[in-house]
Amino acid sequence: MSTNEPPAYPDGTPPPPPTPPAGGTYPAPGGYPPPGGYPPAGGYPPPGGYPPAPGGYGGAPQGNKKALWSMITGITCLVLGLCCGLLVIGSIVAIVLGFVARGEIQRSQGTQTGEGQALTGIITGFVAVALVIIVIALYASGAISYDFNLES
Repeated sequence: MSTNEPPAYPDGTPPPPPTPPAGGTYPAPGGYPPPGGYPPAGGYPPPGGYPPAPGGYGGAPQGNKKALWSMITGITCLVLGLCCGLLVIGSIVAIVLGFVARGEIQRSQGTQTGEGQALTGIITGFVAVALVIIVIALYASGAISYDFNLES
């Protein structure tokens, strides 16, 4: 006899199977039959799903606001900076916001987007600074003049 076989009965014959209860069916394993028998009168309930995972897993990544503002500031400085005189201040803001945003995006492990916006802000900020340096160099060399006196 192996260890997986049931023990032998004393008289050699197995006992008869149990008789069903008065209702004609056996109760469900686990201790509770559904009311009205099997299947339940209204059908089985739909299977339950899992709740959404916390922390943004499975959802769409969110855009980084600093990257957006870096891009907006950089482009605005290029368009309006020469006529309004805010080119240097705005371009420095665009560069700083762009680098901070890129660092946050890289540390977010894919939960934030906006790398291109941050890069646009950095590039436009450096282009604006380069324009200021070129204008100062041209003015200092006398190649351009801000003398608007039309009478000679």
